[in-house]
Amino acid sequence: MAGRLQGKVAFISGGGSGIGAATAIRFAQEGATVVICGRRKGMLDEVVARIVQDGGAAEAVQADVGIEAEYVAAIEGAAQRHGKLDILVNNAMAYTWGPIESIGTEDWRANFTTSVDGTFWGTRSAMRLMKDSGGAIVNLSSICGTLGSPWMAGYSAAKAAVINFSRVAAAEGAPNNIRVNVVIPAVVDTPGTAGMLSDEAARRNTEKLIPLGRVGRPDELANAILFLASDEASYVTGATLAVDGGRSAVLVTALG
Repeated sequence: MAGRLQGKVAFISGGGSGIGAATAIRFAQEGATVVICGRRKGMLDEVVARIVQDGGAAEAVQADVGIEAEYVAAIEGAAQRHGKLDILVNNAMAYTWGPIESIGTEDWRANFTTSVDGTFWGTRSAMRLMKDSGGAIVNLSSICGTLGSPWMAGYSAAKAAVINFSRVAAAEGAPNNIRVNVVIPAVVDTPGTAGMLSDEAARRNTEKLIPLGRVGRPDELANAILFLASDEASYVTGATLAVDGGRSAVLVTALG
C-alpha cells in the first residue's frame, strides 16, 4: 500500500540517524512531507538528501530537543511553513549510566531533559497545533521503561514516565481527535547500540534473550510507528506497542 500519509505533515525529533531517520524515510515513502530535527545538521541533511533523491519531500531543522525554546520553535515553525501539523514523533533521547550509589544528581536529571521534558514540550506544542484538525502523536519509550535494567536507573525512570505521560495525553487529546500512542523498542541495531553490538560475544548473548533470535532493525520500528501515525490506527490511542522480537514477553530463567 502506498500513500498512507499522503498530504500529511510530520515532524520527527532525533531524525538524523537510527529509528528517527528510518521513520522519516518511511513516512516520506508514504507521501508525507517530513520535517526532522536534531543537534547535528550534517546528519539531518544526509537523511533529507536521501528522501529528496527518492522523490520525497523533507527538510531539516537544527534544534536541541532538550532546550524548550529551540524545540518548541522548531515544531511551531514547521507548522507555520507547511500550514499545519498532522503527526509528531518524539523520538530523540539521551542517557547516562552507572550504579545508583554513585550516580550524581546532575547525571540523574540529564536522563529526563530530552526523554521526558522534550516529550512534554513536543506533545504540548502538537496538541495546541492539532486542536482544530486532530492528529497523531507517537512517543518512543524503551524496554528499560518497563523492565529493570542495572546501571540505567535514570534512563529507565525517564522512559517509564514517557509511557504514563502518553496515557494522560491520550485521554486529554481524545475529544479533539488527537491520538497519542507509545512504541517500546528493545535492542535495535542503531548508532546508539553500535558499541555494544560490535562485540560479537555481547551480540550473541543479547540475541539469546530475544525469542526471534536477533536484534531489531530501524525500519522495523519505523513500520510500527507508521501504523500508529496513519489513519489505519484511527481507533488506537493510549496504547503501548512493544516492538522487541518478543523480548518483553518471556521470563528469563536459568533454563532459558
